[in-house]
Amino acid sequence: MYLFVLVYFPEVQFPLTFCYKETISERNRNMIKFFLMVNKQGQTRLSRYYEHVEIQKRTMLETEVIKNCLSRSKEQCSFIEYKDFKLVYRQYAALFIVVGINETENEMAVYELIHNFVEVLDKYFSRVSELDIMFNLDRVHIILDEMVLNGCIVETNKNRILAPLLVLDKMAES
Repeated sequence: MYLFVLVYFPEVQFPLTFCYKETISERNRNMIKFFLMVNKQGQTRLSRYYEHVEIQKRTMLETEVIKNCLSRSKEQCSFIEYKDFKLVYRQYAALFIVVGINETENEMAVYELIHNFVEVLDKYFSRVSELDIMFNLDRVHIILDEMVLNGCIVETNKNRILAPLLVLDKMAES
């Protein structure tokens, strides 16, 4: 894959264009592989995969990941080495949010992304609950899509994340 980068320097009267070849390993270096929201009973409430995983493997993966996270105590670390990636999870009341990441991704950044995601949900739903997520799954997916694109964190500003939803809500009212 070739990428063209346009760079503008004020001292130069014209923008400079650079072209470089990007390999697949470089492109996937820092990447979120999946994003799960699970309740304490082990039921998946939200799942988003950022690379292809077959349905049968998804079910097995989710079962193993959920089992690993639910079996840990609150005193244990929220980062787990699992197969060829890491799991970062946080618990909010009866919900666990689990994110699978590459080994090179920053765990603390993803840990804070999870918290930011919950704060955005709280802001939109006025104290989000499991029922809000179940009955407004399309809205939750929109919020997640505004924050993570193709496995990369692209936005963390709550107002910018919620802007498309507020427009959608206004259109629905009229």
